Amino acid sequence: MMIKAIIIDDERPARAELKKLLQSYPEIEILDEAQNSKEAIEKINEHNPDLIFLDIQMPGKNGFELLGELMSTPKVIFTTAFDEYALKAFEVNALDYLLKPIDSKRLAEAIQKLTLQVSQGAIQKDNKTVLTENEQFFVKDGDKCWFVKLADVRLFESAGNYAKVYFDNYKPLILKSLNALEERLDEHHFFRVNRKHIVNLKWIAKIEPYFNGGLLLELKNGEKIEVSRRQSAKFKEMMSL
Repeated sequence: MMIKAIIIDDERPARAELKKLLQSYPEIEILDEAQNSKEAIEKINEHNPDLIFLDIQMPGKNGFELLGELMSTPKVIFTTAFDEYALKAFEVNALDYLLKPIDSKRLAEAIQKLTLQVSQGAIQKDNKTVLTENEQFFVKDGDKCWFVKLADVRLFESAGNYAKVYFDNYKPLILKSLNALEERLDEHHFFRVNRKHIVNLKWIAKIEPYFNGGLLLELKNGEKIEVSRRQSAKFKEMMSL
């Protein structure tokens, strides 16, 4: 399988050196390169890559801020001269972390990890218009960062132009409105139950009648979410209740 990639780094020599090193890996196709976050977001949206090689420290928005603006995130191999970011990079479960100048042996290890994930089906070419439950997105809360699979999110809650993401024992904010999320989430897996909440259908443990023709959902972790009367009719039809 050909793995399509974009190199994101503000230093032209660094981009050129990485491209030269990657010539030894014909399975990696470099689609494009970008020198800042704004350019990178445009090219990621244009090309829909499987993988990005991402510098962390760049003028303007850094690599973590860039990831926070993406609706869904490709696989990421961080490339940076600043090893102080190493721990944070591993906390966000990046595919790998390469310290500049990039060592060919370390690059080989990173590509080996990548090809292992490909062989296990971890990279899938989906229509990005709709975000499937297998896709991941980036979440940053203070010093903590994660790549979160949509399948692990049980609930999205509106907070103005932000949304609170409920997964594990965390509920950080992301800069995405609930309306924007609703437009992109797969309706077979996520349902807008009321003005403030979108629920992952696979997390529903119990459905009960509620006031004024509404419904009350109990999630697998015990949380209870009300389905509005209007949405209850759609929910019953969808679930054949």
